[in-house]
Amino acid sequence: MVTTSQPNPSLSARLWNRRLDGYPDTGPRMGYLLVAVLATVVLYYELYVGGGVAPLILAHYKMSFTYYVNILVVSNLVGAFGSLAAGLADRWGRANLVTYGLLLTGLLMFAVPSAPNTLVFAALSVVVGVVEGVILVATPALVRDFSPQLGRATAMGFWTLGPVAGSLVVSAVAGATLTRLQAWQSQFHIVGVVGLVMFAVAFFGLRELSPGLRDQVMVSVRDRAVIEARAKDHTAEVSHPWRQMMGRDIVAPALGISIFLLIYYSAVAFFTIYLTTIFGFSTSEANGINTWYWAIDGVVLVAAGIASDRLRVRKPFMIVGTVVSVTMTIVFLSRATHPDTGYGTLVLIISLLAGGLAIAYAPWMAAFTETIERRNPALTATGLAVWGWLLRMVVTASLFFVPYVVSSMNALVEAPAYLEAAKAAGASPPPALLEKLGEIKSAAAAAPGQWQTWFWICVIAQVLFVPLMLPLAGRWSPKAARAEVEAHDRDVERLLGSGSS
Repeated sequence: MVTTSQPNPSLSARLWNRRLDGYPDTGPRMGYLLVAVLATVVLYYELYVGGGVAPLILAHYKMSFTYYVNILVVSNLVGAFGSLAAGLADRWGRANLVTYGLLLTGLLMFAVPSAPNTLVFAALSVVVGVVEGVILVATPALVRDFSPQLGRATAMGFWTLGPVAGSLVVSAVAGATLTRLQAWQSQFHIVGVVGLVMFAVAFFGLRELSPGLRDQVMVSVRDRAVIEARAKDHTAEVSHPWRQMMGRDIVAPALGISIFLLIYYSAVAFFTIYLTTIFGFSTSEANGINTWYWAIDGVVLVAAGIASDRLRVRKPFMIVGTVVSVTMTIVFLSRATHPDTGYGTLVLIISLLAGGLAIAYAPWMAAFTETIERRNPALTATGLAVWGWLLRMVVTASLFFVPYVVSSMNALVEAPAYLEAAKAAGASPPPALLEKLGEIKSAAAAAPGQWQTWFWICVIAQVLFVPLMLPLAGRWSPKAARAEVEAHDRDVERLLGSGSS
């Protein structure tokens, strides 16, 4: 029987103390995992909602593409240091960071669309990025705590549904409501309500393991009695946490996955703009294509996690996923010079691309947390903070360089307003307007080739992921992995037979 709280906790204890002193049974444990995953979905929904209506935001604020990208750059840069700060979750815990982060971001979703100018809009967007940087570390740390290694890839597959399902919900809600509600601000208001509801769910339903429990390695649920017996007297070596977590087996794979996901960052930030400017789709149609991308990504993430746990290997999935993603990124970039490419063709291409990324990512998350545990399970959040910081720094760098590689986008984003002005001017538009129309025509001709250059950079990054992920923990052979688990089970049986002391 697990005691989750005092019989009559004080108000301050109810507001802050969320620790469990015993490892929860399967039902409650699944419940905590579900809340952590749902919280992640909502937080990423809030983070990505602007991308679903980016063309409308740019038009509303008369914002250039470069300015918009610079907001994303600063938001991710500051968020990177939010991820570093979240390494303190090893000392302060994880659940409160998630719960009160949901309250803050939920309120911000009503403030952001009310910003009177671009500067205030940018400042509020940066605050959202900081909170997301913290959550990027706290939620996977919670998922790791509640998932033994033999189910880790499945659990991480569900956790990764956070950013994926968040993006899917952005596209689905925008596609379903924009034509009726019209105003882009409505999308922020919808997610704000959802965020505050999720805060209430987390407030009452999210808990975390005590340090004595979470600071140990749990291979399977059969280890429960052993780790509970050790928890009372367990002391972990947590001095010099950053030094402990800055080894090659942590840094190289973290950098590898960060650059592997360049095409993913592009999808989040730019696919709506890319599809509307290159292929001429409406914002609603572009979100419809994005919906397919995120839906396939989510399904394959969970399927890959389950398969990885069944076979008890991680790295072979990373290789297969890389081959698929590289192939489909090349196919995708080849369509940039074919603006007549149909809706269905693009859906098929990006769905296969999403599937390749997912096959690699869920097993990578499992292997990375297992590698952290190999170094020091008491510093899980610190190890994830290293990954979160590198991830956000790579995102920052990639977003910074996109406007230089795809320099034509400023003119294309502004094109609808100038085309409307030309239509109103009739047969005699002013010289300045004619000059601007010439710039737009030149930009339209240059944009496909520039996007292809960027996507080739993404391909190179995906290839580099392979050597960088090699230091991760884990076997290549299912047979060898199975033998290792069986040996561990025999050790656990011996410990239980001797009183686990």
